[in-house]
Amino acid sequence: MKRTEFRHFERLRVRWAEVDMQKIVFNGHYLMYFDTAIAGYWRAMAMPYHETMERLEGDLYVRKTTLEYNGSARYDDALDVGIRCERIGNSSMLFMAAAFRGEATLVTGEIVYVFADPATQTSRPVPQALRDTLLAFEAGEPMVRVALGPWSELGPEAHPLRKAVFVDEQKIPADLEWDEADATAVHAVARNRFGQVLGTGRLIRPEPGVGKIGRMAVLHTARGGGVGRRVLDALLGSARDAGLGEVALHAQLSAAPFYLRAGFTPRGPAFEVAGIVHQEMFKVP
Repeated sequence: MKRTEFRHFERLRVRWAEVDMQKIVFNGHYLMYFDTAIAGYWRAMAMPYHETMERLEGDLYVRKTTLEYNGSARYDDALDVGIRCERIGNSSMLFMAAAFRGEATLVTGEIVYVFADPATQTSRPVPQALRDTLLAFEAGEPMVRVALGPWSELGPEAHPLRKAVFVDEQKIPADLEWDEADATAVHAVARNRFGQVLGTGRLIRPEPGVGKIGRMAVLHTARGGGVGRRVLDALLGSARDAGLGEVALHAQLSAAPFYLRAGFTPRGPAFEVAGIVHQEMFKVP
């Protein structure tokens, strides 16, 4: 297999505990590497695994796995593990996997999953929605669609996600989360191909010519899959369309690298809000 045969890669680094007495990665660990990459594959599809399987009223069970060893990885090697969906049958799916060190193909594998009823573990046909999403991802189609609109239209979907992230997860007082700006803001809601709400954010205008992005929230199980960037880009596009000369935001320090990659620049000292350290950042949209 070649790197060009894969759309999705998961970057892993060999840990000390994964090397055996021959000073190479123990053969069984490649199954773990491939399983980790499969989890990243679902994330790249904007598909929170457990929630999606519950919606589809089924689950995936491994039927067969085969590995072929061409070379050995060693401690601290950086590996790119590629995953692709090769074929979808009536109830089964064949995935191809490969572990690369640079351009060298070390280990390849085939993994057969069967879609089945969790209660009886008897096979069921692969749902059309899952089949369509897998084919669309492999074809390079977008996995997330972002809608822009007023709170009256998108609030019913944005509200539960913001509550889950800010109030329940981050313990921000509810009276600080909800304000009058929601009524006049431009809101963004990101949905995956199953219609599940994965991300939200808003754009307000605190002063003429200036926009402020805030309330950026992504479902916990969807983070790291590009959902937040899609929401951010949609809000920046709205700011450009409105002719705003600057867009600012107050980034939690843990999220600052995300905004730096999106072209935002820090401004001023860090400060604390609701017990969380923030950094003001800005960008010309």
